[in-house]
Parts: sequence; structure tokens; C-alpha cells
Amino acid sequence: MTQSQNQKKQYRCKPEWLKAPLPGGERYRQVRAAVNGHNLATVCSEARCPNLGECWNSGTATFMILGKTCTRGCAFCAVSRGDGEPIDSGEAARVSAAVEAMKLDYVVITSVTRDDLVDGGAQQFADTIDAVKGLRHNVSVEVLTPDYIGAPLRRVLDAAPTVFAHNIETVERLSAAMRHARFNYRRSLDTLRAAADFGIHVITKSSIMLGLGETRDDVRSSMRHLREVGVQILVLGQYLQPTKAHAPVKTFVSPSEFEAYAQLGADMGFEFVAAAPLARTSYRAAEAYVSSRHVK
Repeated sequence: MTQSQNQKKQYRCKPEWLKAPLPGGERYRQVRAAVNGHNLATVCSEARCPNLGECWNSGTATFMILGKTCTRGCAFCAVSRGDGEPIDSGEAARVSAAVEAMKLDYVVITSVTRDDLVDGGAQQFADTIDAVKGLRHNVSVEVLTPDYIGAPLRRVLDAAPTVFAHNIETVERLSAAMRHARFNYRRSLDTLRAAADFGIHVITKSSIMLGLGETRDDVRSSMRHLREVGVQILVLGQYLQPTKAHAPVKTFVSPSEFEAYAQLGADMGFEFVAAAPLARTSYRAAEAYVSSRHVK
């Protein structure tokens, strides 16, 4: 058997620790009804997140604004790529209505990347944050944004999200191969640094996918870069190939390796590290950590 055939066989034989339960249950159906009833997109569905069942059963969903089509498109991402869609002026109100229907205290908002818009969609983020925070005083809002810099970034941060997240996605050495050409590893770090330095209390967060061919030294280096720009929450998870057209999985990282990275992150000074095969940016462990700090 050739090395290529062996890698394909390895990929088909997904380890036990990567098997997630099928979505179902009453709470799952309620969340799905709220999302569909308000004509909203979620990154849970669009990015084929393996945690959809767990999160929706707990009443958590990550709302995706600014349409379902990304103007970039990366080698690992299942979200559709193409021209941007018209801005929906009623989207912020529909997100807040769904949040109210689901009685959420913690809300995650993300988006596709919109290079066709002058501000990249930053005003839509700000409007959605304002709409959700206007529901109740104790609603915490986490945003996961594109690589905003300057005025667009300030527009989002002026709306005072509880958590500001932007993902470097992969280690520096693989960034050019895995991310769209318009993404830049150093620009992503600049986005996170600017958010941490903004002057208001906001928790900063980023994530790295593992299993794309990175070495341990690559991971350690990118973790150091994130700490140097003030990132407080780090998420490490296993990359899973959404379709055969996307980048292949090179390795399956074991739970014990994730535990070692979590300890390394703690030693580096991250306030919280969610490191597990199925951990994703909006993983509920990080949500629990933020809630425990009572940052409202």
C-alpha cells in the first residue's frame, strides 16, 4: 500500500474520539425552529460544525450575519464562496428576536468575509450587537469577525462586545496555503492586538485548527504570537475535511496531545484554553469561562 493510499485509509477510519452524537432532542428542535422561523443563518450549519447537536441541545447557536456567501473562501472552509449578497437591514432585529425567543444570556455572532463592502460589514456587526444588548442588561455578546483594521474594527468595538474573536485558523507556516490570498497571518495578529489595546474591557480570543500538517514547534510558535498580542482565550481543535474538494486531513491529533497543548497554553499565560478534538471557536467551554467572570 502506498503512502497516499494509507493516508486515505487513515482519513476514512476516523478515531473514536471524533464521533459526535447525531443532533436531536426537544431543545435542539426549539433552537432550529427559532433559527428557521426568523430566517437566519448559523455557522453551525453553514460550516458543518460537528458540535451542532451538543450546542443546539444546550440552547446555543452561533448566528452568521451578512449573508451565506463569502467573498474569499479558504481551503478548509465549507461556507460557500462567491459575490456578496445585498445587506439585509432587518437582520439585526431578527437576530435579537431569535435571541429573545431562545432566552439566551450568551450570544455568538459571526459573519462571512465581505470585501465588496466599504466597511467589510462592520456596521452590521455593530447594529446586531446593539440590538441584542438592548434586550436585557445581562446578555453577553461574543463576536467573531473578519480581519478588520482601523475604522471598521473601532466600529465593532465601540458597540462593546464582551468577547472579540478573530481566528488565525492555522499556524504561520501553513497560513498562505490554507487561507485565501487576501488573508495575512500578520494582519490577523494586528487585528487581535488592536482589539486588546482598544481601551475598553474586552476579552480577546482566537483559534487554531490542528491536523493540517503543522509541527509541534509550529503550534508553539503561533501560540506565542497570540500571547504577544494579548489574546486571552485560545481554542485548539482538530481540522475535519468538509468535502473532498477541501484540504485533506494530514493527521488526527490525540486527546492526550490536546491536553499537552492546553497545559502549554496555561504555562504561557492564556487565561483559558479550550483544547480538544471537537473544540471549535464558539465552543461552550469558553462560553462557560466568560460567564464565570461575570463580565456583562
